[in-house]
Amino acid sequence: MSGILDSVNQRTQLVGQNRLELLLFRLNGRQRFGINVFKVREVLQCPPLTAMPKLNPLVRGVAHIRGQTISVIDLSMATRGKRIEDLKNAFIVIAEYNRSVQGFLVGAVERIINTNWDAIMPPPQGTGRASYLTAVTEVENELIEILDVEKILNEISPLNAEVSDDVAGNLTTEGQENKIIFIADDSAVARNQVKKALTALGLEMELAKNGLEALNRLKEIAEEYGDVTNRVGVLVSDIEMPEMDGYTLTAEIKNTPELQKLHVVLHTSLSGVFNQAMVQKVGADDFIAKFHPDELATAVQKWLMTECE
Repeated sequence: MSGILDSVNQRTQLVGQNRLELLLFRLNGRQRFGINVFKVREVLQCPPLTAMPKLNPLVRGVAHIRGQTISVIDLSMATRGKRIEDLKNAFIVIAEYNRSVQGFLVGAVERIINTNWDAIMPPPQGTGRASYLTAVTEVENELIEILDVEKILNEISPLNAEVSDDVAGNLTTEGQENKIIFIADDSAVARNQVKKALTALGLEMELAKNGLEALNRLKEIAEEYGDVTNRVGVLVSDIEMPEMDGYTLTAEIKNTPELQKLHVVLHTSLSGVFNQAMVQKVGADDFIAKFHPDELATAVQKWLMTECE
């Protein structure tokens, strides 16, 4: 598995081209799932797991990997499926989400595919496992399901989405009270977290479920107000979204005269040293790693109060 992840430099070429790479894996059974390669640190044969007292039932144990202790979550159980029993033949996907490293126990790992975000569709509405999907796509006439990892992690260890009293007391939107904050994120959990954090600013908010929906709505607002910045103060956008990702959304905004002055803050659970270069390449104003309410609210206020150029 050591060769399954290529160099970061190669993958940065996908920026702004609405492309992504998915690592395909299985849990229990034939259904295949995908995870964005950008989030994956490494893939390992499942090492011995150490049981710990008072662990969440979805956490199968902790693994000691390269001097780090990592919680290992059974992804099948976390999405209301059966427990993965055959640990000897199982794998752990080590991934970085929301500033922490997680291990996801999966039944089998297959390969990496290269695809377009416009081939990634919003999930079908439903209950049960379907409610844990953030997107779906088709590969070789087979449906690939992309899990809402933010939702899974939030159920295991809920994040505090409220801004601290110290920061809230220093937030001001003076002179910008007529502006709205626009939020784009495909995860319902993440959208609600962002909305809750930014409530401290006291402004109206509008939400979109992906980059394409956000772009179309921003164009509608621009048509009504002459320039989008006459109504929208800041766009806070996720990067990974069906139909159009955050990088492509930003590039489209910066290439559209009536949108290009809009301040864009990219807010994502993707992390790594390459993100700042990507942010600059597509012309975003800022990058905030999920999820820290104080940092997010402070950054949004900063750009809200910064004159559009």
